[in-house]
Formats: sequence, C-alpha cells, structure tokens
Amino acid sequence: MRFVILSVLLLLPNLSWVEASEKNETRTASKLPNIIIVMADDMGFDDISIRGAREFLTPNIDALAYHGRLLDRLYAPSMCTPSRGALLSGKYPIHTGTQHSVILNEEPWGLALNATLMPEIFRDAGYSTNLVGKWHLGFVRPEYTPTYRGFDYHYGYWGGYIDYYQRRSQMPSDNYSMGYDFRRNMQVECTDRGVYVTDLLTNEAERIIREQPAKEQPLFLILSHLAPHTGNEIDPLQAPEEELQKFVHINDPNRRLYAAMVSKLDESVGRVITALARTDQLENSIVIFYSDNGAPSVGIFANTGSNWPLKGQKDSPWEGGLRVAGAIWSPLLKARGNLFTQPIYVGDFLPTLAHAAGIELDSSLHLDGIDLWPQLSGPKDAPHVPREILHQLDDVGRMQSLLLGQYKYVNGTTSKGQYDQLLTYRKLDDLDPRASIYGMAVRNSAVSKELASFDIQQITQDRIDILSRSAAVICSDMQRGCNALLEECLYDLSTDPCEQNNLAYSKQHSEILAIMRQRVQQLRSGAVAPGNRPNERDADPSLHECTWDNFGVKAPCAGK
Repeated sequence: MRFVILSVLLLLPNLSWVEASEKNETRTASKLPNIIIVMADDMGFDDISIRGAREFLTPNIDALAYHGRLLDRLYAPSMCTPSRGALLSGKYPIHTGTQHSVILNEEPWGLALNATLMPEIFRDAGYSTNLVGKWHLGFVRPEYTPTYRGFDYHYGYWGGYIDYYQRRSQMPSDNYSMGYDFRRNMQVECTDRGVYVTDLLTNEAERIIREQPAKEQPLFLILSHLAPHTGNEIDPLQAPEEELQKFVHINDPNRRLYAAMVSKLDESVGRVITALARTDQLENSIVIFYSDNGAPSVGIFANTGSNWPLKGQKDSPWEGGLRVAGAIWSPLLKARGNLFTQPIYVGDFLPTLAHAAGIELDSSLHLDGIDLWPQLSGPKDAPHVPREILHQLDDVGRMQSLLLGQYKYVNGTTSKGQYDQLLTYRKLDDLDPRASIYGMAVRNSAVSKELASFDIQQITQDRIDILSRSAAVICSDMQRGCNALLEECLYDLSTDPCEQNNLAYSKQHSEILAIMRQRVQQLRSGAVAPGNRPNERDADPSLHECTWDNFGVKAPCAGK
C-alpha cells in the first residue's frame, strides 16, 4: 500500500505526461471539434436512472452514457462557485481564492482576474465561445463578468440562482431586496417573460447551434442550467404543470416537483443533441453532461435530490457532495458504451478538451487539472493515471479532503457534522410507470435516435443491463465510523466507496495517513488567501433599478 501512495507522489510533478507528439491523434487536420458542456446545478448522484434508480427516468442523459461513456468517478468541488471556477480555470479552488463557500450576490469579489480561463484559451484558438445560463463567479465590476472573461456571448444570469419564471432572486441574508438577474451580454434582457427558464435557456442554446455553421468557426458552448437548484425561498421548487402530471406516482410533493425539474433538464439534453444532428454537427462534436456538485438533500437550498448510496451532500467533504453524475459522447471516442472508471476532476476538462482540439497549453498556466484525453478517447482497457484530487482545503471552515491514489483523507466537516451520514434512500414503491420498459424508453429517447447511427452495435437490453450493473455502487460491509469534527478519517475507496470504514487507527495504514497529512501541508503552502469579502449595502437591487448590477462601479461626481 505504501508503494501505491508513493507512486502517486512521484508522478505528481509530471501528471501532464502526454507528449506533444501524441497530440492530434483523433482530430482531423482541417476541423476542430465542437465542445458542448451541459451542466446541471445541484443534481443528485443517484438522480440519473442509469445507476438503477427508477423513481423517475432520465432516458436522454442515460442514452448519452450508453452511446458514449459514463464518467463513473467524476469529482467536483462540493459547491457552485468553487466548482465552476475549477472547470473554467483548470485549477484547485485554493489557487483561485474560491476555496471558502460561494459568492453571494451582495459580496464584492469574484474569480481571480489573473486566472486564464477555458473560454479565453478556446477563443484564442479560433472558437466561438458561448455561455448560456448561470455564471456565479462574481459581478461586482464588469471585468468579473462572462464577456470580460473569454466568452464572446452570454445569455443568462450572473448570480447563484433565480426564480424559474420571474428571473428574480433574493439573497438569504441581511434583508436585501428582490432583484432581477437576467442579461444578454451586459444588457438586461426582459423578453420572453414567464417562459420556464429551463426551456428558455435550451431555446437559446438551440439558436446558437443552428446559427453556428454560418460562422465557419468551431463551437464552444456551456449550457449552464438552473435546474434542479432551488429558486427563491418563498417558492423553491418549480416545474410546469404538464410536466408535474407525469410524476403523480411520487407521493412526496417536493420530490415530485424535483422529478419534473430533472425531467425538463433531461429533455434539454435531448434537444441539444437533436439540434446538433439537424445542423450536421454531431460527427465533429464532444458533448459532456454533468452536475456541478452533489445534491443538497436537506437543509439550506434543499431540493430533495438523492446522492444514494453515498453519504453527505452539497457543501460537505464526503462523496455525496463531491462525486457527481456525468457522461460524455463523441465519435472521437474509440471505446463507447462503457464506464470510464478513471478518477477525473472537473479541472481536468480544460487540458483534456484542449488536447482533443489540438491546443497546446502554456506551462505558465500551472494547471492542477491533467490531460486525460488519451485515456478518455482510447481503448476501454487504457491504464489508469495515478490521480491526486484536492477536494477541499478550507482553513476558514477548518476542513480538508484529499484523494491520493485509492485513499481519501478527511479532517473537519461542515454544518457541525449534521450532513455526515447517508441522507437519502431509494424509494422502492414510487416507481415510474416507464420503469418496466426502461430499455425501450432509452432507445426511444431523442438522444438515442440521433446517436444510434454512430454505433456498430445497437443498444440492446443486454448492453443496458451490463452497463447498469457496472454503474451500481456497492458499499462495504465493514463499518467503523468517524467523527470528522474530532478525528481524522481515512478510507480506501477501492473497497469502501461509501466511506464507512475509517482506517485512521489501523497500524497497517499509519504511514499512508502520515503521507496524506504531509501532502495537505504541502498543498496548503501554495494556497492563496480566500477572496471572500464582507457584504456591501451598495449591492442592493433597490439602488440599481431593482436589478442585480455591477455595484462596485461608482457613479461619477456631478460636473465630472
């Protein structure tokens, strides 16, 4: 076991090990691949039905995995701001100042301006760069907003959440006013009022895809959904009535609303794939779906999402907050229709997709993410890269969570430990009426209809059964609890994916524990200070024509 950890440590300085000579192996010489990322917000790990849940189905998302690859061990920071910052920067939150909590609308800070972001890199390579939906990386001044950070175009909202119909939000602290938050680039956008926001954002993504061929540029598009994040506290879960009627079999009214919200999200994935197919862009595209973090099953912003059988939830150091639902499809993938079991971090997407596009990244970027395109696009049995992932290092919140090889170290937790256990269970009685014909539902989905032509073999029931069984997470029988508020926790995730058996007191693992402690200290020495700043009353929407605006921009004095 010592050898496993030491091998990882020896490889850490060289994790971007793919040589330039290997670049471009799957990319045509004349055409760069389109990059489309569809991001859910606060979706539970177990809320895609490919893993076996049948309370409600997600046939389009599942089909993306059956025709492509299920990202079985995709990890992301457990909250919105650090997760989105890691995606766009390719860096750990400790290197962009986003390691503590999220940016509330009234806080005067944002993702570090000295970080070079993914859209900047792809725009410089000739891509048309587009963000549709949520930003949540700061807007105190214009230079923190999307079109100043590499996106040619933004249609959506700057803050953490909005109402699904009214596009307004009120922060949960200090009695700030309700403010409107929706823009096209820098201008407030008020058209299509009353349209359900999941449909509104998908409509815009479809428009961009339809018009893209005329630009003669490759497309870089992030469709960053609100769903299934809650809206304002007075009406947190919202879905169209006709969608809600599809889930009358679910007894819990809030869970029923959540199912309808996820169903509209699943429909969005189908519409995106259909739009790419109808514009003849699928054959040169890479499409990724994933959730920014685990679901908040209970507590603040609770949406009833399920991370079963993983313990913990959003804003926690446990797998339920960090291991997220994800899938990728592209004709550039050699091994489609199986699990990608290599641990992959959301910060890996920048170097991985850059490799897929033949973009050489400057070493001065100092990325924490690594290039996994050879593994992702290669054969099914491609060897794993030994992986380190710093999940959390928050000295303000006194919490550390580190993956190193097969081992995970946790010291400290959130919310006084009240979310440190399994929080949800599968509902075995509230079965979706389509559960008995699940395979047919997948094959008849919009995604499967468009992607089937790229497959030599059809999505048979046997293939569905094999992949679904492989995707199931089996918890260990051994149990030795850990109180992360009082003691260190050490888990071997290769045999204990549900974090049930604390090895910190095992003499056999004492050296591993010491190595993990030491590695946290090494990482801490390179951390920048958190960017958090106290709330400002100047942010109140009542001072900005009832909108959330760039409140750090002072109006000029009279006569100047």
